[in-house]
Amino acid sequence: MRTKHEVLTARRLNRALLARQHLLERRDAPLTQVIDEIGGLQTQYAPSGYISLWSRMSGFRRADLTRAMEARKAIHGTLMRVTIHTVGATDYWPIVAAIRRSRQQWMLRVTASQRNGIDLESAAAALRSTMKDGPMRAREVSSEMTSRGFPRQAVGWASLWVDIVRIPPSGTWERRANDLYELAERWLPPDTQPGGLPSEEEGIRLLVERYLGAFGPARLTDFSDWAGIPIRLTREAARGIELRHFQDEHGHELVDLPDAPLPDPGTPAPVRFLPVWDATLLVHCRRTLILPEDLRPRVFNIRTPQSVNTFTVDGQVAGTWRYESGTVRVQPFRPLATDEQRQVDEEAQHLTCFHSDGGHA
Repeated sequence: MRTKHEVLTARRLNRALLARQHLLERRDAPLTQVIDEIGGLQTQYAPSGYISLWSRMSGFRRADLTRAMEARKAIHGTLMRVTIHTVGATDYWPIVAAIRRSRQQWMLRVTASQRNGIDLESAAAALRSTMKDGPMRAREVSSEMTSRGFPRQAVGWASLWVDIVRIPPSGTWERRANDLYELAERWLPPDTQPGGLPSEEEGIRLLVERYLGAFGPARLTDFSDWAGIPIRLTREAARGIELRHFQDEHGHELVDLPDAPLPDPGTPAPVRFLPVWDATLLVHCRRTLILPEDLRPRVFNIRTPQSVNTFTVDGQVAGTWRYESGTVRVQPFRPLATDEQRQVDEEAQHLTCFHSDGGHA
């Protein structure tokens, strides 16, 4: 007989997500701690990380993230779902350990018809040799690899066998192209990290804990989709974690960390501005309704596959925003009440100041 657990409404899951993402109240804590707490920053578009932290941190300034990258405390690399993320330095190698085998297997599957017999381990050896002398621009790496007889795509293929990070000044607010590559082992030597290199299972366990702390309560399949790790490996790792159990309104089992916040569903949610690719809007968070399903095609579609900048009212996406001609302009999806419009205008003005002078109003 199936065990019955406490049912969490979509509204309560919404408030749990907002609390853990520091979107109910801005967090006053070290920058890398906040990055860890929210499950990393998705930063295919470099300014997204800055806007994400501005929306979540008290007193955040643009220079704070750039300095953390320069000091090798915030690491910019291809991680979950083979997309570019920024994570804290102490999380980088455990995350790599968690995802390495899964993403290599994924790459072998999706490139099988494109490789024309090219061995990816040979491509990886060539990539490592190409980068042996230090950081290189992406175009230089691609040119050298093609001169060795590999197709241009081989750099992306091989980078799942040779861990590469993007280093400043690339991938920053000031220089947005993520095009300066360095070997991760040289930029952040693994033998200098606390505890050395973890096993795959240890890495997955940490990543599950990060995910639930940032996005829970959730289904383990939600985590697998977000991390790009097979559900079998997820379940094996989760057996070593103390978890509490709930159900959503559709009867799906949810798991969570023992002490993670579950605010009252009536908790007020302030207006917040989110950047493109904000992880709270992706499909793994559908259960929280932060992005109502009828609005999803207006945020993610063929014309805007990278999504658009959005703002939330009462914990749900209520419109889009853009910065142009020196000001943040908003486009609501629905008529806003007078008080809602006032809050949106005030937050838009603060974000305008952040764009212009790099500080937090």
